[in-house]
Amino acid sequence: MNLPPKVTDRAFARLSEIAAGPQALRVAVEGGGCSGFQYEIKLDDIATDDLVLEGMGQKVVVDSVSLPFLSGAVIDFTEELIGARFVIENPNATSSCGCGTSFSM
Repeated sequence: MNLPPKVTDRAFARLSEIAAGPQALRVAVEGGGCSGFQYEIKLDDIATDDLVLEGMGQKVVVDSVSLPFLSGAVIDFTEELIGARFVIENPNATSSCGCGTSFSM
């Protein structure tokens, strides 16, 4: 059973600070990276086949191809000494790379 990803209030709050009009935060999974798959996170226009997750007046979108890879994942925002960034806690990933953007299944 595929569960849609969840977006934390912290991520929606940060998105509201950087929001660019009608664009949404796109979270996608692509082949590549040091572990086989990598996340792409960027501001983008909403496409017709996107899953749209809404909160605090903001939108996060996931395309239909990436959706199975993000089943049950949590999209969050973290501020650490090394910098502030959107992070993905993905229960489907069997291992991940130190960079935090690459994973394997």
